[in-house]
Amino acid sequence: MSIHRVGLVVPSSNVTVETEMPALLARHRHARFSFHSSRMRMQAVSPEQLRAMNAQRERCILELGDAGIDAVLYACLVALMVAGPGEHQRVEGLVAEQLATGGSDAAVRSSAGALVEGLRALDASNIVLVTPYMRPLAEKVVEYIEAEGIRVLDWRALEISDNAEVGCIPGERVMDAARSLDLTGADALVISACVQMPSLPLVQAAEDEFGIPVLSAATAGAYSLLRALDLSVDLPDAGSLLRADAVVAS
Repeated sequence: MSIHRVGLVVPSSNVTVETEMPALLARHRHARFSFHSSRMRMQAVSPEQLRAMNAQRERCILELGDAGIDAVLYACLVALMVAGPGEHQRVEGLVAEQLATGGSDAAVRSSAGALVEGLRALDASNIVLVTPYMRPLAEKVVEYIEAEGIRVLDWRALEISDNAEVGCIPGERVMDAARSLDLTGADALVISACVQMPSLPLVQAAEDEFGIPVLSAATAGAYSLLRALDLSVDLPDAGSLLRADAVVAS
């Protein structure tokens, strides 16, 4: 059984993605993964700190390149979306170019791009979502997604600026926000548009409750990494996106 090395570029105050991504990918039946992180300093989720954090990207990629990674995930969704439409494509291209200069052909993905990829894989053209961000940043996320041709019918912002606090949001608070959404006409629910807001225990439960596909930044990231590594997408109990290649019993 092969082992795939996954690099994670994360904000320094982020703790959730390094918990949820290994927990998700450990469910894969035919592959194993190791995880290697590099951190960018960020404590408050504000435009100023996000810009300062992004400026540390090249150092992080150099560090991860030294680890001989097979794939890298730029794991801060809002840091790219706040910069405006198409930013994930620009940054993924720059990271790939930097890695190639160092002799690495690692696949490059971002949480921002992965969410768009996951929604398209679900054929979700109309969605609803929950974010932890302050309202102005949440509006940027909505605008970014809509610029990709996906309509956001309704959304909630929990308005938490301290990134450490985002990592401690109780699941019931997230579910309450989801229950307050108008799901009429929605093809999918993004229950956490942030890799720092805990969501893994909620995704399958929310999908069962609401009766529509449910994903999060974390499950979309896992989907994108598996596709990038040319591995099957069949992880149990994490929503229909991660059962894309599941064999249906007759």
